[in-house]
Amino acid sequence: MEKEYTSTSLHDLPDIAKSIISDFKNSKIFLFYGSMGAGKTTLIKSLVNELGIEDVANSPTFAIVNEYLSEKKGTIFHFDFYRLEDEMEALDMGYEDYFYSNSYCFVEWPEKIPNLLPKNAIEVILEASLNERKIIVKSN
Repeated sequence: MEKEYTSTSLHDLPDIAKSIISDFKNSKIFLFYGSMGAGKTTLIKSLVNELGIEDVANSPTFAIVNEYLSEKKGTIFHFDFYRLEDEMEALDMGYEDYFYSNSYCFVEWPEKIPNLLPKNAIEVILEASLNERKIIVKSN
């Protein structure tokens, strides 16, 4: 399945997040692709809010993974693999404990660990232009 959403402002993101969670309700691992500044972290913030996170979601650029707790959806993990040098670093941090925990996992910069990605993960591709963001979400 493939869906496309268009955002022209930050006000569109809560509805888009709600649609993504609903349209891909049987999935829990989402891989976010897009250039620096395309809006990956901003979209993830809307997704975790839709899942019931009251805290402010932040990019885990330096921590690599942030953990959030939702009363209705349990633990949610947010990864930023931008700073990884190689896949061994993800192996060392025990990435599989997270990916195979049946928890929601939102992964920025998955292209840094291509051989470690689950086959059933959902790809979220963000394409930014001057006036809008195109968000393409597809399952394998």
